[in-house]
Amino acid sequence: MRMPRGGRLFLATCLGSLVVLVLYYQSAEKLEADAGTGGRLKKTRTPLQNLYSGDQQAQLLADQKSLQGRRELLERACLSHTKKRRVLSPEDLKHLIVDDKHNLIYCYVPKVACTNWKRVLMVLSSDGRLTEPLAIPANEAHVAGNLRTLSEFSVPEINRRLRGYLKFVFVREPFERLVSAYRNKFTRSYNTAFHKRYGTKIVRRHRNRPDPRALEKGDDVAFHEFVQYLADPRTQREEPFNEHWERVHSLCHPCLIRYDVVGKYETLERDAHAVLSLAGVDDTLRFPTSGKSTRTDGDMAARFFKHISPFYQKRLFNLYRLDFLLFNYSMPEYLKT
Repeated sequence: MRMPRGGRLFLATCLGSLVVLVLYYQSAEKLEADAGTGGRLKKTRTPLQNLYSGDQQAQLLADQKSLQGRRELLERACLSHTKKRRVLSPEDLKHLIVDDKHNLIYCYVPKVACTNWKRVLMVLSSDGRLTEPLAIPANEAHVAGNLRTLSEFSVPEINRRLRGYLKFVFVREPFERLVSAYRNKFTRSYNTAFHKRYGTKIVRRHRNRPDPRALEKGDDVAFHEFVQYLADPRTQREEPFNEHWERVHSLCHPCLIRYDVVGKYETLERDAHAVLSLAGVDDTLRFPTSGKSTRTDGDMAARFFKHISPFYQKRLFNLYRLDFLLFNYSMPEYLKT
């Protein structure tokens, strides 16, 4: 039986939307053929071609070998721990920042040096108007519109960039990142918007007999109350997690988008240098490593989790379990699960 003409048009439209689904495996030859198409063909090689060419200096080659190992671990973890594939929507691509000049796509993860990465990308895309990343105020780096995201492009433009650009993401031990988010958003007096938006809700829901001031201000949320809020099934039923404590796999979709570089906060300086070298950036532009966003303290999370009950430790680990698995982080020894 023939399908009505209107039905065929509807089916064609639906199939057209599926092209955003990213192919998991790509060949180097295909990447070289696609990179730079659409009027952006360059005589120099793209970052993606540099990554797979294998003729860089010895130190970069050593770094690339480490990064390749992470890619392979991520691919195996995706195959083992994720079952369903789905189509990416524009909403899924809002964290992917595009630098057309250097053929880069960066998925930013809050509390993983993303402010400094945004500063660096602003310098790279400024055509020489900006030269020093740390001269850019932190709040300016987060202004919507200063950097383009992949969600702003048409489907064909999205697919071309996903095929031909170097895609990278930086990750961090999940509980260290979570504690960093709590400290920044709930213990700093200037974050009144977070106190009002989330603190008052947490106090109202998870504190016995809260006083009127706490209900109004929400500026004294304890870490154990924050953990209860995250583990409460009602929280995600009401709305998605805020990006500062949302899981990396939900922000960057590493099992649907094949990232070429998975950098780590724990080796930030070395991994950032590798990305900039692949992009052909000379040594006059260095990734900022002197700011507070690059400091790490391996015992920080252990101190905060010391007073969290085993029940809530287990529930929280289950929430962030996939990030631990995908990015090869071990279960913390301090957990009492």
